[in-house]
Amino acid sequence: MGPAMSVETCDRAIVHIVDDDASMRGALESLFDSVGLGTQTYGAAREFLSARVPDVPGCIVIDIRLPDMNGLEFQAQLAQMGVRLPVVMITGFGDIGMSVRAMKRGAVDFLPKPIHDQDIIDAVTTALERDRQRRRADSDVSLLQQRFGTLTARERQVMLLVTAGKMNKQVAADLSISEVTAKIHRGAAMRKMGARTLADLVRMAEALKPKPS
Repeated sequence: MGPAMSVETCDRAIVHIVDDDASMRGALESLFDSVGLGTQTYGAAREFLSARVPDVPGCIVIDIRLPDMNGLEFQAQLAQMGVRLPVVMITGFGDIGMSVRAMKRGAVDFLPKPIHDQDIIDAVTTALERDRQRRRADSDVSLLQQRFGTLTARERQVMLLVTAGKMNKQVAADLSISEVTAKIHRGAAMRKMGARTLADLVRMAEALKPKPS
């Protein structure tokens, strides 16, 4: 491995290194430490899967071929357990096909051995930023869910009808209420949700819809 450039981190992050080669684990741990990243190391995939993972931004660097399972099996286990940390694969000769399949299943990158320091730092930086963005999005949705929970049943009905494109008059007819009452509920829903405009409310309703897995 050659000289490495420093990487700026805006919050504490952990790179999880999964490799049965102790010397590789040590080299990667030293490299990431030199650029200010925390690390946790594991000698096998199942060791990671059974570990308590800190709830901080992170990613997983894993050798695509380990004695207990390969990278594709590892990804399947992560998905089954609901672990959404981004994955960077380390690959050996002959693993390119598996690496491409791993990328299609969501891996951030795959790096052939021998690994260059800056390549893996770049890949890990990308993976960590992806995880931070995912966490910010989750936090935003969580806040919207909390706000949505403060709405009355009627305010929720009005909000969902309005954000589906219905006019106040149509909402009133659908709910058998007066148009004035529909407007009042709409205003209350916007105020409680923190929406300044109808467009804001529509975006919030879209964010609250469950995403296909």
